[in-house]
Amino acid sequence: MTFSQQVVTIALCILGTMLPRFLPFLIFWGKGPVPPFVHYLGQALPAAIFGMLIIYCLRNVDLMGQSHGLPEAIAIIVTAVLHRWKGQMLLSIAGGTICYMALVQTVF
Repeated sequence: MTFSQQVVTIALCILGTMLPRFLPFLIFWGKGPVPPFVHYLGQALPAAIFGMLIIYCLRNVDLMGQSHGLPEAIAIIVTAVLHRWKGQMLLSIAGGTICYMALVQTVF
């Protein structure tokens, strides 16, 4: 890849990353109230995205395999308990990930 191709590729990656983040602010910049549909999307999409992420993460779990999905189930429980206890998303995600990795590497 030539230098100019690298520059174009990096510029397109930056544009593709930043445009979706800035576009709502450009569209709704001081133009009265936000449409009700956009408010609905703001309330419904976070839960839908987390649901899709859970399904994506658990899609290859083999319940008939050697571990029967126990590391995944235990990590989900640890994540839920941490989130209910502390209410901090990053702590919950890190705790569940560390628990899962420890279980997979040592026990199962």
